[in-house]
Amino acid sequence: MSMAELRTAAGSWDELVDGEGAARPAAAELVQHLDELGLAELQQRQDLAELDIVGMGITFTVYSDGRGIDRAWPFDVIPRVIGADEWRRIERGLVQRLNAINLFIDDVYHDQRIVKEGVFPAHLLEHSVNFRPECVGVSPKYGVWAHISGSDLVRDADGTMYVLEDNLRVPSGVSYVLENRAISKRAFADLFAKQSILPVDAYTDELNRMLSSLAPDGVPEPTIAVLTPGIFNSAYFEHSFLAQRIGAALVEGADLVVADDECVYMRTIGGLERVHVIYRRVDDLFIDPEVFRPDSALGVPGLMRAWRAGNVAIANAPGAGVADDKVVYAWVPDMIRYYLAEEPLLPNVPTYRCLYADERQYVIDHIAELVVKPANESGGYGLLIGNRASRTELDAAIANIEADPRNWVAQPILSLSTAPTLCDGQIEPRHLDLRPFILSGATNYVSAGGLTRVALRRGSLVVNSSQGGGSKDTWIVEG
Repeated sequence: MSMAELRTAAGSWDELVDGEGAARPAAAELVQHLDELGLAELQQRQDLAELDIVGMGITFTVYSDGRGIDRAWPFDVIPRVIGADEWRRIERGLVQRLNAINLFIDDVYHDQRIVKEGVFPAHLLEHSVNFRPECVGVSPKYGVWAHISGSDLVRDADGTMYVLEDNLRVPSGVSYVLENRAISKRAFADLFAKQSILPVDAYTDELNRMLSSLAPDGVPEPTIAVLTPGIFNSAYFEHSFLAQRIGAALVEGADLVVADDECVYMRTIGGLERVHVIYRRVDDLFIDPEVFRPDSALGVPGLMRAWRAGNVAIANAPGAGVADDKVVYAWVPDMIRYYLAEEPLLPNVPTYRCLYADERQYVIDHIAELVVKPANESGGYGLLIGNRASRTELDAAIANIEADPRNWVAQPILSLSTAPTLCDGQIEPRHLDLRPFILSGATNYVSAGGLTRVALRRGSLVVNSSQGGGSKDTWIVEG
């Protein structure tokens, strides 16, 4: 395998090598090692990694084909590398961002100062599908609503790292970060011995510590439960994985009951046991049929009463999704300036807000040059990439925008960075993004790297596993 085989796609920034095929400083050891291994040996390590994945039962579920089948987690053995100095800057930017977002969420459920002072439009809250009037006046511990967040980062052709979106409701993927590292350590044990690659294993200890800190005062050893929709949920592997790693009970709604004292109890063979903290992986509208959807069999009747009374902590807090909106996203830099009196350390992708007539008209006039997104979809659903869409698709998108401008934003088509990826026995550049995980409580913690998702289809910009994407281990390398 020569350096030439690792060269980047034209017009894209590559995470391992520059445009001349020379290794980037943080990736020098890896690139040299790949050069020495040769393609046949690398393929053998890929094959062994895939056997590990099957043997360890690492799966995800795809519903788009109508069958809901568990599939082996798609993993590429060649890691993505980021230098530690750059990562420390990214960490600071993520902590700054989540601090401001949590202040915003707390503000909108209390005094709404940001609205009264004209920084954030009132009508965005009035038409927000994720604003929960039932949460007004609640004060979660530390003023934090989004305890576990996953902000998606992308790098453009000039090397600039942008925040593409914030995932604040039930962000998933961190279990795959930890499993990817376990597989990568076996595939490249020799490199882990030679280099200082920041570990990722501390995440579950930090998660346990953060969740424990949310317990009602005076509870030194709280009982924590992970609330899952059940085995048919696409992220069930992660729910069970995290519950096991943090020593929490894995429960479904029917396993919990709210008693007359407005405390939450777990049904066990020994009787009812008090639960102090719930890490919920169930969407807002399904967590309490007394308050939200009365037909929900996934939630716990009375859970909102127990939470409002301060008898149980819920992470992420109900209502946190008010800031998990691709329209609200456009105001995060203003939130940082307003609440923290600081300039954003990580930039947003420039965003056109279709609710404003002038920006909407620009989007309509230039739709073939833009990515158009619905405000509250995830997983790559509803997304339109203008230069890859047919005229019929573009016209349908324009009609959708005109029918409901509040629900749409548009952004320039970035040339997402690439990394060398093993595809059908050859190394080719593939586009990717990165989802670090941020824990917010009494203190903040950012995972060392995160989930690098890679578009396994040639030329594709869609990295979601549900849309045919895969993943790589992410190495943060000290210089």
